[in-house]
Amino acid sequence: MRFVLLASAALFAAPVAAQDHSAHGSHGTHEHAAQPEPTTEVDHCAMGHLPPEQCPPEKSEAQHGHIDHSQMDHSQHQQETGADEGAADHSDMDHSDMGHGSMDHAQMDHSAMDHSQMGHGQHGGASVDKTAPGAAPESAVPERAFDGPRHAADAIWGTDAMASSRRNLARENGGMRTGSVLIERLEARIAADGGEDGYVWDAQAFYGGDINRFVLKTEGEGEFGGELEDAEIQALYSRAIGPFFDLQAGVRFDPEPDTRGHLVVGIQGLAPYMFHVDGALFLSDRGDLTARLEGEYDQRITQRLIIQPRLEVELAAQDNPERGIGAGLTKVEPGLRLRYEIEREFAPYIGVEYEAKLGETADIARAAGDDPDGFKVLIGVRAWF
Repeated sequence: MRFVLLASAALFAAPVAAQDHSAHGSHGTHEHAAQPEPTTEVDHCAMGHLPPEQCPPEKSEAQHGHIDHSQMDHSQHQQETGADEGAADHSDMDHSDMGHGSMDHAQMDHSAMDHSQMGHGQHGGASVDKTAPGAAPESAVPERAFDGPRHAADAIWGTDAMASSRRNLARENGGMRTGSVLIERLEARIAADGGEDGYVWDAQAFYGGDINRFVLKTEGEGEFGGELEDAEIQALYSRAIGPFFDLQAGVRFDPEPDTRGHLVVGIQGLAPYMFHVDGALFLSDRGDLTARLEGEYDQRITQRLIIQPRLEVELAAQDNPERGIGAGLTKVEPGLRLRYEIEREFAPYIGVEYEAKLGETADIARAAGDDPDGFKVLIGVRAWF
């Protein structure tokens, strides 16, 4: 039986020894038809099969999913056939023209590769570090952005046609004219202390663009069943002086309580923390200088329910007995309104307001037999279109 096994092994080894190894000198291909089983222990760390924490430090560099073959040292890459005379010396081979796609990397000893010279810097499409010294900032404009004509569409549609189109684009994005009417207050005022019930209106409209516009304002008050107490109309030119404020100037006409005209200069806009502010100085045709400051804030409780605190203050530079006004702080009106927007353009409200005349103005009211202060219950509507 032992003789039979020895004879079979001799017959198998004879064809292998008779193989023609001269074909290894050809540089046409880099294919190894047969690879013997390795006789040494498989280095899984070098082959990248284990995580770095399970490998010795000196072999952790060998764990790369892809290999830059242009930097590989193939002098160590020899085909092991089990016989010294059968080893193929590849150190003189020109690997620049070789196709490595067919190489069996599972049989290669990667532990002998010099990975320090391998170009892994661009592996995986790594982005450029913008924090590196000398790197271009995020806001840098590449030079190629300025290549070509200023308006490329001119080459297709013509300069005249595109110039007209650009003018329309500028007009529709900031240069167009719009208009709106806002009825800020239209309310009935019911005296809570048994005084006279009355009504108030306060409205404004504008027409124009974002920078320049015409503004028309009107407000007044009176008693139900009585005479109109105060009324005024303002025609103003409004000019934007910032993102949130307009400077306004124009004229004011008072039909009641006596006919009088004023020059007006004021400011209107949105103060920090979303306070709506409207202030103005008035110089009458009789030399009287007065001022008014209004402020309000819309606090949304829900998307439709809004509570609005509001404060109005009036001042006078000198006494005006004809209108029952004394110099200094003449009147203050703090109030609170709760409105519900049935539609964004239409919102009824209820509220309460305290009206008080102050200083010399309060003394004039008392001398005339009027109550200088009191609470009012408000029922009104706010609308715009």
